[in-house]
Amino acid sequence: MTKSAPPPLMISRFDCERLEALLETPIARGLDTQALQAELERAEIVEPAKMPADVITMNSTARFLDENSGEERAMTLVFPRDADGSADKVSILAPVGSALLGLRIGDSIQWPIPGGRTISLRVLSIQYQPEAAGDYTR
Repeated sequence: MTKSAPPPLMISRFDCERLEALLETPIARGLDTQALQAELERAEIVEPAKMPADVITMNSTARFLDENSGEERAMTLVFPRDADGSADKVSILAPVGSALLGLRIGDSIQWPIPGGRTISLRVLSIQYQPEAAGDYTR
């Protein structure tokens, strides 16, 4: 099986700076952050005010379709300090968190779940994006 090239990735300059700083912290050094580092290295960095509203950025809340079960769910991509263990918040340092960053409406990802299964999540909508809301401090 061949692995397809990852889709183009856009990250705001503000998110990129905060994520690079996060990768230097003790909490990140104890984790496997290679996927997130690779995403940052290949990303196109844009000014927050120029971020398209259909891109998942840090603190964005997006609605997803589980293509296996047909269920819909909303998740917010957060920094580790804001991850409270609830199913609706995903830390950027979790493998799926790194995969969500930069996805656009219509994009899909494969998400490994316990039990050795994988589900396919497709982005249906973005309910909140800080850049689109003019909230660059979150």
